[in-house]
Amino acid sequence: MSPAGAPQAATGLRTFLAFDFGLRRTGVATGNLITRTASPQATIAAEGDARFKAVELRIREWQPDALVVGIPYHPDGTSHDNTARAQKFARQLRGRYGLQVFEVDERYSTTEALAEGAADADAASACIILEQFLRSFP
Repeated sequence: MSPAGAPQAATGLRTFLAFDFGLRRTGVATGNLITRTASPQATIAAEGDARFKAVELRIREWQPDALVVGIPYHPDGTSHDNTARAQKFARQLRGRYGLQVFEVDERYSTTEALAEGAADADAASACIILEQFLRSFP
């Protein structure tokens, strides 16, 4: 789902947990509609079931109303292998945790995080993704 469609679909939602999915590391951020800002959280350095156990702990800790997943694309908007992987991750989150999951185009989020000098580019990228989503609300 694109951020443009998010406000109508997210009526009543206030807090979010965002993920910048990667094969070995997944950046995490929390944020809310009150401040429309995101805060980086510790990056999950795990794969497979260990990744989902770590995600579950974050969900229990933060009790988000919904989740946000960054979906990468080539600069021209075409899909690539990681696009499908991130979309699969979003589907798995929906199925495992029963929360609404919003997908956000995350082109250039890691580049932006690195340009800003982020110590943890994955967590900073998750913040960028979440703040982009939060700005889509009226």
